[in-house]
Amino acid sequence: MTDTPDNRITQALSDDDREFLDSLEAERGLFTQIGDTWKGPMGGWAKLLFAFSVVMGVMFLFVIWQLAHSTNNATLHTLWAIAGLALLILLGFAKEWIFNRMNMLTLLREVKRVQLEVVALQEELANRNSE
Repeated sequence: MTDTPDNRITQALSDDDREFLDSLEAERGLFTQIGDTWKGPMGGWAKLLFAFSVVMGVMFLFVIWQLAHSTNNATLHTLWAIAGLALLILLGFAKEWIFNRMNMLTLLREVKRVQLEVVALQEELANRNSE
């Protein structure tokens, strides 16, 4: 029962490989994952969208303030409410893009982990065949 594929892969890994896999196993928090999106070829876009989200959040707070203080004029009140909804939709799209990017990077990380395990298993099989 102890001769599972996971155990065989673990036994076949060198110390460097184990250290690398242990670093992948460490839990990464939300802010670490957001920071990871700022790297790589799409890092500039991620930074731009993050800044856009912050600006839109501040604008949304301003719109809520204006909405609370425009109760005397129904037309103005309605326009501020529409502006608030539009900002919420824009924020939703921006956050969706950022979180999709975070999920993609997590999947890529797992694929790389599996690739490393496959290579380690191939090396173990090659060593067994050469003996």
